[in-house]
Amino acid sequence: MNFTTKIPIHKYQNTISYESKILLLGSCFAENISNKFQYFKFQNTTNPFGIIFNPVSLEKLIRRAVENNYFNENDVFYHNDLWHCFEVHSELSNPDKNSFLNSLNELIDATQMQLNNATHTIITLGTSWVYRSIETNEIVANCHKVPQKQFTKELLSIAQIEESLHNIVSLFYSVNPNCNLIFTISPVRHIKDGFIENQQSKAHLVSALHAILSRNVAKTTYFPAYEIMLDELRDYRFYANDLLHPSDLALQYIWEIFVNTSFSTSSIELMAAVEAVQKNKSHRSFHPNSEKHQQFLVKTVNKIKALQQLIPHLNFDSED
Repeated sequence: MNFTTKIPIHKYQNTISYESKILLLGSCFAENISNKFQYFKFQNTTNPFGIIFNPVSLEKLIRRAVENNYFNENDVFYHNDLWHCFEVHSELSNPDKNSFLNSLNELIDATQMQLNNATHTIITLGTSWVYRSIETNEIVANCHKVPQKQFTKELLSIAQIEESLHNIVSLFYSVNPNCNLIFTISPVRHIKDGFIENQQSKAHLVSALHAILSRNVAKTTYFPAYEIMLDELRDYRFYANDLLHPSDLALQYIWEIFVNTSFSTSSIELMAAVEAVQKNKSHRSFHPNSEKHQQFLVKTVNKIKALQQLIPHLNFDSED
């Protein structure tokens, strides 16, 4: 007896391994996946400019990094005791303007390097709904709690999204033609826009993205996280308490499918060894000074050394 519909997913040809350099960009779902990469000690960087939900704002930041288009005083503003930039997330806001600009431009340099060196980039699209500044007529990535009367809200058309995605792909391959682009659509429901409006938003993303993928651009593929959540996990028990975000169980389920379809066999085997070490490190003994626990610690250190022989960049000192 089968209680769910399984989505057929072909094994990705250009698989992810421990040698891969992974860049994740986009919505909060990118952060969820990044946490998994961190736990298993892959080389990854996530959202240097913070969470970005819409494709137009993603395109702007990627273009800045590719073209070395640094931020200047015209790109920042002061509000509620902090300097902000409409192109980046509020977590980067700063009470000092010069420090803020310096940090943003350092991120431009770092992101350009990551774009140049990435073997795999995972781009997660969150929404088609955007806010446009009335003063500048520019779409913003974050409103930074500026009064809503200063913005208009609009739904990006399929054509607008398709143009941004085309530009994103072109920009990537202009600096790194060997990078593998993996697109996905966030399974998070944006109900603050409205139930019907959320479905409109996702539908526009799906239509535009598959129009791009239908062009058979080399090294560009799609992972159906949104469809897995909708069709394989169509039950509220797979949502967090807010009934909007996937639960930990759902995230683990989606992650396991992603691993089995997108990772090399050798890396999957190494992940099991890394997880064993992570579980050992999280173990808290009732008798930390006992001989048995000291032997346990020595075995754990030996496991780490053996893994580092195979994967030199592994670092188990950092907290995950």
